Amino acid sequence: MRRPRATPRGRKRKAAAEAAKREEVGGSSSGGSKSPEELPKESKASTRGKRVKAPAAVKLKTEPEFFPDKRNLEDLWQAAFPVGTEWENMDKLREINWNFSNLERAFEEGGQLHGKKVYLFGCTEAQLLVVKGEQKVVLIPIVVAVVSSIPPSDKIGIKSVQRETEDIIPMKAMKMAWVPYIPLENRQSQVDRLNTQIFTLACSQRRSALKHLKIERIKQYDYCLPYFQPLKADEDEDDTVVNIMFPLEPPVVSDFDWELDDLEEFTDELIKEEALPNDQKDAFKEYVKEQVREQKRAQRQAKEARKKAIEDMDPEMRAAFENMLFYKFYPLQTPDTPDISNVKVPYINRYYGKAHVVM
Repeated sequence: MRRPRATPRGRKRKAAAEAAKREEVGGSSSGGSKSPEELPKESKASTRGKRVKAPAAVKLKTEPEFFPDKRNLEDLWQAAFPVGTEWENMDKLREINWNFSNLERAFEEGGQLHGKKVYLFGCTEAQLLVVKGEQKVVLIPIVVAVVSSIPPSDKIGIKSVQRETEDIIPMKAMKMAWVPYIPLENRQSQVDRLNTQIFTLACSQRRSALKHLKIERIKQYDYCLPYFQPLKADEDEDDTVVNIMFPLEPPVVSDFDWELDDLEEFTDELIKEEALPNDQKDAFKEYVKEQVREQKRAQRQAKEARKKAIEDMDPEMRAAFENMLFYKFYPLQTPDTPDISNVKVPYINRYYGKAHVVM
């Protein structure tokens, strides 16, 4: 029996079925076919290592560091040159963290110096104090504030026990002058545009240049004192008490009244108290005599100079001198500083006499 002849449509269906079968068999045996265009991409991708992202750095938490803001007049006391302090002792003033915030507050609203024209100069006082449980001689920085409508003086006095004569010379001869003090908040402004009311006694002598000066010239700075010619005699101008600081280690510190004390008995008492070695008795007595002679001479010269100054002074300047006030500032007591409460005195120097107010 003859098989029926396949139609064209039947042949197409059969060819399609066989093609589908071949594709199914080929895919199962190879795990899936990929075009040649895809193979290089996969090969290239498989040979390149994946980029691993580095772990982020661990940030340590640190406490913020705070610095106290500088006070507007914080360096005012340092701007006032310590007249009469030996050059080799200047650095000793920074060995102790002195605090002069009392001086700063005096210029604030409600303070004694607020809104006033003030001239400041520095000085030092040597005192035997207890520092960290031990007694030692300490240079205490002092600031003297002169409230005045005019500069108190443009002169410097040079005198010491070793010098037989006293010299009164212009400040500029010692490279000193009154200069305006600029508070920290105004340091970026032009000085001539500031209506400053604070002036400090400054010295332009550079320490690095001292090696080029003669010894006598250097010593002049050690004996300088701010000069002032008062119109009125100080109440203690005829004081008969001299302050004694005999140079030993430790020094002999005492007061001697040449009218009430007998020098021989005074000296023997110090030896008995073991404050003075017996072999220093004669040297100590001569030292006291020289101190007495010096004070009497200074008192006599002060009277003569005052009389002449009053005669030569014009009325306006005389009124300014009559209204001047002197404030003497000691550093404040802090846990970092030795106790100076028992050594504060109103005396400034032989020219200025006593301060009206001690702070």
